[in-house]
Amino acid sequence: MHQVYELWFRQLLHEASRLQERLDAGDAPAALHTLRRLLTILKTIVAQIDILETMTPLSFAGFRGRLDSASGFQSAQFREWEAVLGRRDAAMLDHHPPGAARDRINAAMTRPALWDSFLRLLQTDADGARDAILTAYRDEPLLAMVCERLVDLDEGVQEWRYRHLKMVERTIGSRPGTGGSSGAAYLRATIGRPVFPLLWEIRSAW
Repeated sequence: MHQVYELWFRQLLHEASRLQERLDAGDAPAALHTLRRLLTILKTIVAQIDILETMTPLSFAGFRGRLDSASGFQSAQFREWEAVLGRRDAAMLDHHPPGAARDRINAAMTRPALWDSFLRLLQTDADGARDAILTAYRDEPLLAMVCERLVDLDEGVQEWRYRHLKMVERTIGSRPGTGGSSGAAYLRATIGRPVFPLLWEIRSAW
């Protein structure tokens, strides 16, 4: 399952790169098409958690000791995906030795994030983002649709985090995570953190 997730993470990174190119170019219709693909991939990887949840705690314990580094916590591609979404945390690099994977995470943290590309589509900066988004919702249906699909993307990421947490809780309880994290406690701390907080905040603007 971890190998399958790594393939999907690679696809998410590929599509996110395409999405940024299309947002940067001001091509909202093409951006919406790419967002639809990203959302479909997210729904697929969330649904695959159902397979992992068919294991009882005892059955998982039977082979857990042989997993070595097979942990989502140590997935360089997932860390890169988080960086593309805007996470800027140097501690993300701590679990990755010097090499190509660590370099990719670091590079993703130094490039403009997905949100920056979205602001470029709106032809605004961070200081004017709120007004530009409100204007898009009022006067520009195509841009409003991009906003809504980004909210869907944010919700999909949060759904992934929640389902991942519940799967870990039912499989290993409060024990430390396979990759050296605090397990469920670490995952629980990531719940409820929106990727694009401003797109949620404006819900109360009307």
